[in-house]
Amino acid sequence: MSRTATIERATGETRIALTLDLDGRGAGTRRTGVGFFDHLLELLARHAGFDLDVEATGDLETGSHHTVEDTGLVLGQAIAQALGDRVGIRRYGSATIPMDEARAACHIDLSGRPFVVFDDRGLLPHGVTGGFEHELLEELVRAIAATSRSTIHLEIERGRGAHHMIEAGIKALARALRVAVSIDPDERGVPSTKGTLTA
Repeated sequence: MSRTATIERATGETRIALTLDLDGRGAGTRRTGVGFFDHLLELLARHAGFDLDVEATGDLETGSHHTVEDTGLVLGQAIAQALGDRVGIRRYGSATIPMDEARAACHIDLSGRPFVVFDDRGLLPHGVTGGFEHELLEELVRAIAATSRSTIHLEIERGRGAHHMIEAGIKALARALRVAVSIDPDERGVPSTKGTLTA
C-alpha cells in the first residue's frame, strides 16, 4: 500500500510544492530559501523516516513566518492525505530527545482533532538562526497539527542555546511521528472506539 501525497499550494505570500512518502528513508531535497529551516526539514525527514521533497518560495523580505507556516500547513495536509483512513496505524507516538545541554519531548495522537500544547518553559530566547525566527518552532507545530488533524504536545524541557533547543524539538517531533504513523501488525482496523479518526 502506497502512503504518499503530492500537494501544491499557492497564495499571494507563498508557493509550496511538496511530495511525501511516509515509508521512506529520509530522502529528498528541501529548498525554502531559509537556511536553518531547510536543515530542520532535513532532520524531520531523516528522523521520521519520510521521503520528503519541498520547494518553497515566499515573501522572505517580510521575514520567514509565511514560508515556515505555509510549509507546515502543506506538510500536515500531506501527512493526512498519505494516512488515508488511518486504518492499521499505531496512532500514538512519543519521543524524548537530548541534544547536548538541550532536551525536548513530544507526544502525538493522530486523533483527527487538531490541538497543540507547546511549552518552552521560557527557555527559548527571541532571535533568529539562519533566517528562522525562533518563535516559528511553535507556529510550525501548530500548522502541522491543524492540517494533519493531530494532537501534538511539544515541550522544550531544558537548554541554553536556541539552536540545540529547536533541533531537539524537531527531532522529538519527528521521532514521535515515526511511531504514530507506523503500521501496527496487531491492529486490524482504525485504533479508535469511534471507528474513525478522520471525522
